[in-house]
Amino acid sequence: MSGSENLGATVVRYCKRCLMPNSRPRIEFDGGGVCNACRNAEQKDAIDWDARRAEFLDVIEAYRRPGEPYDCVVPWSGGKDSSAIAHKLKFEFGLNPLLVTFSPLMPNEVGVHNREQMLRLGFDHVMVRPNQRVSRRLANRFFVDRGNPKIHWDAGVNTVPVQVAVNYGIPLIFYAEHGESEYGGRVLSEQSKKVRDFTEVIEHQVGDDPLNWADDEISEAELAPYIYPDLERVEQVGVKALYFSYFFRWSMKENYEYIRDKFDFRTDPNGRTDGTFTDFDSLDDKIDNLYYHMQFIKFGFGRATRDASRMIQNNQMTRAEGLALARKYDNDFPATFHADHLEYLGLDEVRLTEIIDLHRNSEIWVREGNRWNLRYPPE
Repeated sequence: MSGSENLGATVVRYCKRCLMPNSRPRIEFDGGGVCNACRNAEQKDAIDWDARRAEFLDVIEAYRRPGEPYDCVVPWSGGKDSSAIAHKLKFEFGLNPLLVTFSPLMPNEVGVHNREQMLRLGFDHVMVRPNQRVSRRLANRFFVDRGNPKIHWDAGVNTVPVQVAVNYGIPLIFYAEHGESEYGGRVLSEQSKKVRDFTEVIEHQVGDDPLNWADDEISEAELAPYIYPDLERVEQVGVKALYFSYFFRWSMKENYEYIRDKFDFRTDPNGRTDGTFTDFDSLDDKIDNLYYHMQFIKFGFGRATRDASRMIQNNQMTRAEGLALARKYDNDFPATFHADHLEYLGLDEVRLTEIIDLHRNSEIWVREGNRWNLRYPPE
């Protein structure tokens, strides 16, 4: 969404349970003013998690591959969530997962360290580091045009694990959480909370055909890391992609608390990450600090609102506590890697500011003197 696009509503409203606004893409509010992520969280209390675990055990027994090197693929950033999943699969459930990483745009020291520590526990790992000339050009293009430098990364992180599964003949992939139900979005069907398919990837994760990105400087062949495998090949291998969050109750905080005790998992050295109060989430890519700031610019909610809402939904924080943190940190400028962002995107300070302001939605922001303020601050 750019500044010229409309919300479809003239007033930004906030969920009465968490802090999410109706400006979040695809979120839905009910007649009581509660978002669908909070309603989904309520429904978890009625789920028979013992039955879900039993269903999970049946699945992994059906896909266990004695004599083969790998039982499944885990798309893995090296962060708390994917590391917790991989660790549990290997050491609690006796599977041998192949860890697959689509490289961060701008790797940082914390992410490199955490990946290395995890691999020392005994995992095999495939990392795809795509053509950097192409990646940097696309990051600049998408930041300028859409206010999101990671659109091509979204494509790569969704396609490369499937490419690896197809090429290695591994028929099972475990993704982390189903974001559309966990965080408020458009749930295509009840089955989509469990099974990840091509339709959902295109509609919710990428929203574009990467072949459209070819131009005079980028050939179609150079876009190979972003292209989803031919569906016939996927079917031939019998690849099935499942969400771990369907089988086990999902909590980013609990995932962190689990994995921090398994190896030397490092957090943000500043004590918290730009734009939020947490120090343990989205640590592996320097560009993420700018990415989440642009979320605030385009949609009016920042990283602190995001983190607080997830904790509120899991009864780990009150709404009042979350609101205070959102007011304090959402508007943080992503200063930690600011010079790196300018260099990577090929921009100077003036141009960066111009692009940021270009993507401010006029229904969300108002200019007052020399400051931009939210028209409808969280309450």
